[in-house]
Amino acid sequence: MAKITTGWGGGAGVRYAHTVGQVREAEAELMERLPPGALMQRAAAGLAVACAGRLGRVYGSRVVLLVGSGDNGADALWAGARLAARGAAVTALLTGSPREDALAALLAAGGRVSETLPRCGLVVDGLVGIGGRGPLRPAAAAFATQVSGRDVVAVDLPSGVDADTGAVEGVAVRAALTVTFGTYKPGLLVGAGRGHAGRVGLVDIGLAPGPAPVEALEAGDVARLLPTGKAVSDKYSRGVLGVAAGSQTYTGAAVLCVGAAVRAGAGMVRFAGASHAAEQVRSRWPEVVVSEADGAEVTQAGRVQAWVVGPGLGTDERAAATVEAVLAQDVPVLVDADALTVCAEHLDWLRRRSAPTLLTPHDREFARFGEPVGSDRVGAARRLATELGVTVLLKGDATVVTDATGPARVNPTGSPLLATAGTGDVLSGGCGALLAQGLSALDAGSVGAWLHGRAGVLSADGATTSAGAVLVSWPDAVREAVRLAVMKGQR
Repeated sequence: MAKITTGWGGGAGVRYAHTVGQVREAEAELMERLPPGALMQRAAAGLAVACAGRLGRVYGSRVVLLVGSGDNGADALWAGARLAARGAAVTALLTGSPREDALAALLAAGGRVSETLPRCGLVVDGLVGIGGRGPLRPAAAAFATQVSGRDVVAVDLPSGVDADTGAVEGVAVRAALTVTFGTYKPGLLVGAGRGHAGRVGLVDIGLAPGPAPVEALEAGDVARLLPTGKAVSDKYSRGVLGVAAGSQTYTGAAVLCVGAAVRAGAGMVRFAGASHAAEQVRSRWPEVVVSEADGAEVTQAGRVQAWVVGPGLGTDERAAATVEAVLAQDVPVLVDADALTVCAEHLDWLRRRSAPTLLTPHDREFARFGEPVGSDRVGAARRLATELGVTVLLKGDATVVTDATGPARVNPTGSPLLATAGTGDVLSGGCGALLAQGLSALDAGSVGAWLHGRAGVLSADGATTSAGAVLVSWPDAVREAVRLAVMKGQR
């Protein structure tokens, strides 16, 4: 029986996603070794199991199949035949010319074909396969619109979603569950596709598509990457983070960024900034070493293992001098908020660095570097990382973290709850603390984004949240990741 795995970020290990081209090549290699039709039967068996689980009781249930001309439509028909054989009333709505053998199997099992959408308990979307590009054709778009709000299981990918990018042009099916085959597709993890996919289940059909260009960390991966103290650790060996943030006008960003660094486990935090911001940080976080400093003087705050620069800093000449001085240090630097605006005007400051640099823009800040993000978020982030020789953390509901060489990481724990003032300052402080503790820019960004997302959900507790509440809940997210990892024997 096909094995199905699901997860939101608490599963058994890294979720690897491959492009359509990689999947097609792997399928062709596997089909050469299997009897004709065997690969499709593996997929259909897994799909039928998932649908049965969704229905709860198969006998007497009503199922509608949306069937296109491609392999996804055939998968839906074969799975429908299995459900019909178990006593379900299965109706197929056809667009184009479906596979004749699959349609015959459905009819032989007692299924039927209709031109109108009947009453049903479950809809199976097999309109378009992973090779689909651009808007749905009118007939498919009409079906996608008609099933809006119903319990939909998508076959491999919701119809209307680009498998490689997650882009959606026009109407697309919104699924409660997507059953994908062989490997995850990037479009299920990022962009608009993430919202259309619902919960994603993976059916192992034996594919071996090679190195994945996109991946998503699970709880066990986060727990494994988290820094752990040693018996001989002290506040200096656990990582000292410098924070250059805030201004006379904007003090809250400094307080939030510093607080997150404290909560995220930095051995020591050194804050350097304008006097009013320094006063607020000193009052809220007495464990932090505070220096009142402007411009290039911030780097005289003391020795650090990493810097965060930018939150609430402003973009005037004083702020620019601060950013330039921090970037001149031969330690990892996280560049956020106002420092991104400054750097967009001084790209050479980034390009000449040899130490790791992590940029953390949202879409509007990203556009200041020359081009808008567009529909391909992974491609856009990788392009900027390559051009500047940095690691990019592109914020969003599914944050993307990538450098120029390895796989991009898409965060699975993001939430619209985090779209509130100050949460970005919390993210930068938390990621900065991880940088100071020795994580690479890619690991610090992806682990920090994972914990930030979970902290947002935990702090909201079914309602809404605030940046201050996310900050407080950061250790709760760490404990959750470790607990899940221990439960699964991963730590």
